[in-house]
Amino acid sequence: MTEGGVLEPVEVHFDDLDAMGLLHNSRYAVLVERAIGAFWHRLGWAADPARSAFKDVFLAVREFKVTYHVPITGVGRPVVHFWLDRMGRTSGVYGFRVLSEDREVVHAEGYRVNVNLDPATLRPAPFSDELRAAAAPLMLAATAPC
Repeated sequence: MTEGGVLEPVEVHFDDLDAMGLLHNSRYAVLVERAIGAFWHRLGWAADPARSAFKDVFLAVREFKVTYHVPITGVGRPVVHFWLDRMGRTSGVYGFRVLSEDREVVHAEGYRVNVNLDPATLRPAPFSDELRAAAAPLMLAATAPC
C-alpha cells in the first residue's frame, strides 16, 4: 500500500483480449475485482464465514462506472490503483485507476459501489467494526498523493 491507496498488479491474459488485440471493455471490471479481492484476501477476508476474519462476507457490487482513456494492447501486468472515496453505513465507494505497468499511462478510471448484505435477507446491513478498521487506511488515500 502507498500513501495514496493500494497499487495492485494484475494479469491480462490472451483470452482477455478482443479480436483487435485490445483488452475487452468488460475485462476492466474483472481487473478491478481481482485487485480489490487480492487486497482483502491478504487481510483475511474469505467468502466462507467460517474462514473469514470478518463477519461481512456477503458484499455485492451495486454500481460500476468506468471511463476508458488509452486501450491496453496485448497481455501484460497493468496496475490497479484503488482507494475508498466514501464508506457509509452499509455501502462503500471505491475509486480506481487502471495504470500501465510503469504507472505512466492511465488506461481507465472510475468508481465501484459495494453494498454489505445480510446473507439471510439479502437486505443492506451495517459494516462491522472490524471491516471498518481494516478499511480505514483506504479512506486516507482519498486525500493523499499517489
